[in-house]
Amino acid sequence: MNRLLRIYQYLAPAVLTPLSFALWWGEYGKLPQVLVAWGLPILWAYLVPAVGTNVLKVWEFDVRWKLGRFRPHHGFVFGSATATLAWLVHGQPAQDLAGVLRFALVLCSVLGFWNLLYEIKALQIGLLKVYNQPWADGEGSAAIALDYSPWFFGGFGFAHGLAIAGLELIVHRNGPPGLAASAGYLAASFLLCVAVPVLGFMRRSVCTHGHAGTRPVARKPAP
Repeated sequence: MNRLLRIYQYLAPAVLTPLSFALWWGEYGKLPQVLVAWGLPILWAYLVPAVGTNVLKVWEFDVRWKLGRFRPHHGFVFGSATATLAWLVHGQPAQDLAGVLRFALVLCSVLGFWNLLYEIKALQIGLLKVYNQPWADGEGSAAIALDYSPWFFGGFGFAHGLAIAGLELIVHRNGPPGLAASAGYLAASFLLCVAVPVLGFMRRSVCTHGHAGTRPVARKPAP
């Protein structure tokens, strides 16, 4: 499994990045919608983990090629897989608010589940290190991952689902937006995709651990 995951981080994005773009282009045929569905997770996976690794120093990748604590291809590792999963569970374009919420909840569940499994295995083999409260308390990989993974990946999935389906609803009711409106929607969607998981995680961490979880936690000395 160690070797498989280490190969996956290079092979999967090489295959899934163009594949997921082609799938979403076939779905929409319009660049603004493709960028929301395909581009947002790539951009998110560069900004948020880069801050978490090199600025806050809570996470660290143990890979051959790194920029500080961050792997330079991470945006495509997460983003291409996310865009592919989102396409697989997409179904019919949203035509009402219920459809928007439905897809947001579906994508929240799918990304939360599969990324939790991935994070646990990545922690177990040492591909990823997370210096959070469960790590400081000497707990195992599952507890470490459960402390942040559902909030970050489930939260991102919910926000990303809202962004994808919300734009579908706009197109259904008003037609494709213009360039300025598309750029504004993309920017607002990205901010939503950052705010929902990050603020949700921080609130949960404060309630559970008494701190925001945005700094590495010192490991308790052995008795």
